[in-house]
Amino acid sequence: MTTLYGIPNCDTVKKARAWLGTQGLDHQFHDFKKQGVPAARLDHWMAAVGAASLLNRRGTTWRKLAPEVQATADTDAGARALMLDQSSVIRRPVVEWPDGSVTVGFDPVDWARHAG
Repeated sequence: MTTLYGIPNCDTVKKARAWLGTQGLDHQFHDFKKQGVPAARLDHWMAAVGAASLLNRRGTTWRKLAPEVQATADTDAGARALMLDQSSVIRRPVVEWPDGSVTVGFDPVDWARHAG
């Protein structure tokens, strides 16, 4: 089963969920705001794609953080702690595909390879 992690009102997550629907791909949706960030899954994502790929340094939440808080994300441990505390700094969506791979962000061409 494909699992999509994100925030329901995020435009990219909306596009991603719509794409999965038009492709006829069943998926589970995990809402970071309601269900939190599962620590074990975050560790898996970090191992699969790296903290730098997961951390959204361009978003509003990141820009609102104090510089000293942003600086804590310079290490994997600091980035992990920040992502667990502030789920909105995670780039969305994070998808776990049935083949075990993990993607971050929405790319229909790349997703078609994972879904196919």
